[in-house]
Parts: sequence; structure tokens; C-alpha cells
Amino acid sequence: MRAVTRHVPLVILLLTSLTSVQAFAQQRSDTTASIPTIAAKTAGMQQIDGFMPLYWNERDGKMWLEVPRLNQEILYYVSLPAGVGHNDIGLNRGDLGPRYVVEFERTGPKVMMVQRNYSYRATTESAAERKAVDDAFAQSVIWGFTVGAESGGRVLVDATEFFLRDAHGVIGTLRRTNQGTFRLDGSRSAFYMNRTKGFPQNTEVEVTLTFTSDAPGGLVRSVTPTADALTVRQHHSFVELPTGYTPRKADPRAGYFGTSYMDFAAPIGESMTTRWIARHRLEKVDPSAPVSDAVEPIIYYLDPGTPEPVRSALIEGGRWWAQAFEAIGYRNAFRVEVLPDTADPMDIRYNVIQWVHRSTRGWSYGSSVSDPRTGEILKGHVTLGSLRVRQDYLLAEGLLSPYVTGDEVPPELEAMALARLRQLSAHEIGHTIGIAHNYIASAQGDGGRASVMDYPHPYVQLTSDGRIDLSNAYDQRIGDWDKLAVAYGYQDFPDHVNEHAALDSILADGARRGLTFLSDQDARPVGSAHPQTHLWDNGANAVEELDRMLRVRAAALDRFGERAIRSGRPLAMMEEALVPLYLHHRYQTEAAVKTVGGVYYNY
Repeated sequence: MRAVTRHVPLVILLLTSLTSVQAFAQQRSDTTASIPTIAAKTAGMQQIDGFMPLYWNERDGKMWLEVPRLNQEILYYVSLPAGVGHNDIGLNRGDLGPRYVVEFERTGPKVMMVQRNYSYRATTESAAERKAVDDAFAQSVIWGFTVGAESGGRVLVDATEFFLRDAHGVIGTLRRTNQGTFRLDGSRSAFYMNRTKGFPQNTEVEVTLTFTSDAPGGLVRSVTPTADALTVRQHHSFVELPTGYTPRKADPRAGYFGTSYMDFAAPIGESMTTRWIARHRLEKVDPSAPVSDAVEPIIYYLDPGTPEPVRSALIEGGRWWAQAFEAIGYRNAFRVEVLPDTADPMDIRYNVIQWVHRSTRGWSYGSSVSDPRTGEILKGHVTLGSLRVRQDYLLAEGLLSPYVTGDEVPPELEAMALARLRQLSAHEIGHTIGIAHNYIASAQGDGGRASVMDYPHPYVQLTSDGRIDLSNAYDQRIGDWDKLAVAYGYQDFPDHVNEHAALDSILADGARRGLTFLSDQDARPVGSAHPQTHLWDNGANAVEELDRMLRVRAAALDRFGERAIRSGRPLAMMEEALVPLYLHHRYQTEAAVKTVGGVYYNY
């Protein structure tokens, strides 16, 4: 049986194709026409101008985000301006969350927020080589939006759900800390307009989020008025990424945090890993001058909610770093001031020192927001726990047992506590200018105080008549290692100077003076082998310092009694002062034990 082939006249095919093209063009035209202009769409809304303009529709509670530049890299990060208030949970006021380098890419009616993968790169002029690496490794689409309006290449998207989500990972943190299974309750969540603002180089959006649970954990119960409804605030920041910054190569001897990536354009036979240090941008007004003002000084702003005399102590300690910058030829390059009433601590333009309250004593932190591409620090962010000063006051009470009548206020107690705060302020700020812990510093330098980046145990002395002396408990200045570290990270060099050789010379000179760097992996009790690196120890010789410290402890215990607490307090309160005194030698004992075996080494 033969198949019959029917031939359609060519003119009919052409007419049919033409009709289909016209229909598709009409459909596309209708779709385009249905998308309003941004001005028309946002009529009647509250406009918040800035780097990425916002439009707030109070009637339906929606927040619209204008994307003025597609396919341009920006920094997006999340923070926690109002937290939970318990150290063991985390989620403290001021915590920084995830950070991303993202681009907004449009495909038809969709706009994708795409995170670039900067862990793998090809630093080459060849676009094809760069694309080969880009295509070899996964990227991440953080969010997908739908175009609601457009004008002149700018697009408007409904970002309400994007902002009103658990971007900081509160639910996961509560689950990991065994505080129960929580859910985000949208009916009890909303935009926090007082802290939703726009600036030329950044846009800030804050939201109030409420999380609910049928069985909240005990720690949550201890810090919430109603445990089954935990309400915090989360903050979203879109920041313009800087240009014109020159990264500085990392050296393990220098003691800096930083960023690293695998470079597939590296020559065969050379390391594929490139490392940059983390540091602020700092330049001289007159690069040729031995001493010059900075083009833009590094300024840290203290939380205005910090009370006196704590406020003055934190400012004084933070300003110690000016000594290190002056030593490399900068004048007025580093300052610490109180945050103005008109400023927002979440604003990228302000390096901040936050005074954070918790229900229990907890850690302080020195964090930063940096450019993942280069390591440039854009914002220093210090969190200082407010209960630390009270613990140091308690240490002094146990050491001195000072209350003869029970009503006096011995000045030595507050003096020691404030001295510790000065050191703490300098320490945490040091992290935010890029510098890591240096736990061998207590065995180096003048009197074993080569760096504020070590953990300091109070250096308590006995006078000739057997009294306890706290006047030298903590240092009052920056250390020699700190000056060397700042020189490595921030010293500028004339064009004719070989920077690599000059930086190596800085570190070599420090080593000749006995200043070296060993950090957390070398000092933490588990797995640490170096006999001179430990936390909360003193002295170049740990055994001799332990003997001395035991004599101090014995003298303090001999006089310990009711005079350790003020009159009118229950005698049971003596225990709180006794415990830290009884364990006064704890960390020095650990340091002494490490001198048995181990190995001396450096980087």
C-alpha cells in the first residue's frame, strides 16, 4: 500500500507563518504594555531614596525595591540589631549574619538575585579563561523576584517576602541550641520603618520578626516575657562595592585575617591559592611625606548607650591603636568617638563599638564586613558584653577582701575593672582592623606584654609587706607586636619600593627583636604543642610565673573572709568571690603543664 503525500501550496505556508509571527509580536507587545512605569506603579507610596530606592505601600504593607543597575556586583549582608539576650544561645544584638556578593539578572518577567562564587577564579585578561572557571563551579540564586514595573532599564520588584523571612537563621540557631522547634509567624512580623533608610552608597531595611513554638527551651524562657513568642529584629543591607583598592598579600607570620581563593590561571608549578589580608583602606594625603594626615581616617563610633565611667575607658583603650598608626607615619589616622544621635549603627559608613547586654556573662567579639573579592574591610563591628566589667570587679573583691567597715567603696576595685575594659576595647578593635589573636605575646616584649591581641590574665603583685597590689594588673598601651602588625598591614610604600621585600623586612626585623606570631590553633589546649602559647597566662617562663602566682593566691586566701563582701549581703555571696580566687592559678597551671614535652616552632 503506497502512502499518499499531500503537498501544501507554498503561499499558504508563508501566510500561516506570517500570521504566527504577527500574533507573537502582538502578544509580546501586550505583555510589555501591561508592565507600568515605576512612577505610575509607585504613585502614592512613600519613597525612600538611596543606593537602591525603596517604595513603601502602607495600605497593603508591601515593600517595593528598585534595582537601578542590572548585572552589577553589590554586597548584601544580614545583621541582628535587636537580639535574644543569652550568650549560650547566641543571636545577640549586633551579630553579623551571612554576606554575599550578588548581581540582579533579568530573564523575561523574572529578576534573579545571583551570588557569585569567588572561591574559584582565573585572574587573567582572557575572558574565555574566566568564563571557563565561572561555568565550572556552582553559583547560588538567593532569591527570585517578578518585575512589577520598569523605566529606562530600571526595574521594580516586590521584595516584601524577601525581607520578611528568617535571613539570619534564627530558627536554625534555636534548633541547634536545643531551644525547640520555632516557626516564623507572618501575622506578628512587619517592617520596622524607623530603621529602614537609604543612603548614597547603601540601602538599609529592618524588619520585626516573631517566632513561635509549642515547646520553647529553658534558655528562651529565661529571657522572653512570653516564651512561645520570641520577637527579634533583622536588618538587610545592600552596599555599593568599592573600586580602586589594592589588596595586600597575606603572610602567615603577620597574623592577619583575610580572604583566599583558588586561582586557575596560576602558572604551572606555583601555588593555586591566593590569600589577601583583611584591612581598611588607608592612604596618605601626601604619599611622599614621612608624616601625613590620612585621606580618610579610620573612625570607630562608640554606642551612646554606654554609661560612664565605662564609656571613657572604652574610648581610651580604643585610641591606643593611634600609637601604631603614628609609628608608620600617619597623623590623625585612627580615632574613636561617640556615635552621633543622627547616625544608625547598622549603616555601612560607621565602624561601631556596641555595648551589648545579656542575661549571662558572655564573649565579646570583633567582627567586620569586608569585600569578599579583595579583603578590604568596609565596616568594623565590635560587640562588647556589658557584664565583663562586673566580673573583673568581683575578681578584685576576692583578691583584696577590702571591706573593713563594709560600707566603703575602695577605688582599686573599679580601677582594675576599667583597666581591663581598656584592654578589651583595644583587643576587639584589633580584630576589626584585621589582626588575629597572638597567644605567644605573653612570653615576649617588655614584661610579657607584646600584644593586646593575647588574652590577658591580671598581673597581680605582692608588695614587700605582703599586701596585694593591683596597680599593674593590665597594660595601658599598645604592644610592640601590635605596632609591627599594623606596619605590615597599613604601611604605604613609594612606587620605587619593592612592596614584597619591604613587608618581608618588617617581619624579619620583628623576629630579630623576638616578636613572632602564633594563634588559636597553636594555643588552644586540645592539640596545641608549643610550650609558650596559651590563653590567660603570663610570663616567658610559665613554671616560674606559676610559682609566683601561687604565692599571690596564698596571700589573698589568707585574708579572705567576710571582708570580701559588703555589709548587708548574705554570707552565701562570699562563694561568688571565693571561686575565681581559688582558681586564680588555673590557666597558669595549664601553661606550666605544656612545658612538659611539646616543641618550639614558628611560621
